[in-house]
Amino acid sequence: MDRRPVPVDQEIKFLADEIIVSKTDLKGHITYTNDVFCRVAEMSASEVLGKPHNIIRHPDMPRAVFKLLWDTLQRGEEMFAYIKNMSATGKYYWVIAHVTPSFDRSNNIVGYHSNRRYPNQSGIQNIIPLYNEVLKLEASCSSPKEGLEKGFALLESSISVSGKSYEEFIWGMVSEDA
Repeated sequence: MDRRPVPVDQEIKFLADEIIVSKTDLKGHITYTNDVFCRVAEMSASEVLGKPHNIIRHPDMPRAVFKLLWDTLQRGEEMFAYIKNMSATGKYYWVIAHVTPSFDRSNNIVGYHSNRRYPNQSGIQNIIPLYNEVLKLEASCSSPKEGLEKGFALLESSISVSGKSYEEFIWGMVSEDA
């Protein structure tokens, strides 16, 4: 098993017009990355191909966000999310991810495609308190399963209380800066 890097408080930035692209199989193993993915993740294509996409998961990300992501994708729907990733050296980088299922000609899901852009700073600042609250709840539970269930319930209730759909909630994070 690969050793995970220790997170460091140093941000990697990339240009607003750059797009980080990756594709995975049905189990989330990386089948394609572009050069921007490799540069920002500080890994070569040969180091990431065939590996689980969560090799770039930052420990500051609540597991509940990924449950929501997988549930959405497995229904055949796209999802947008603010994600904090971690490079091979432990540095972090935020993205606004647009993740979609990939379909074959018979409309079966055969994998997943993610395009990530540099996010609006107000969106990051607006989502951090919710992510911190969910992460804290997940960690306070007696088992990972209970933590995921309670964290997911908190995430869903926070979105529900806003009176918005999930997408309106996420895109509202950006416009709150105006």
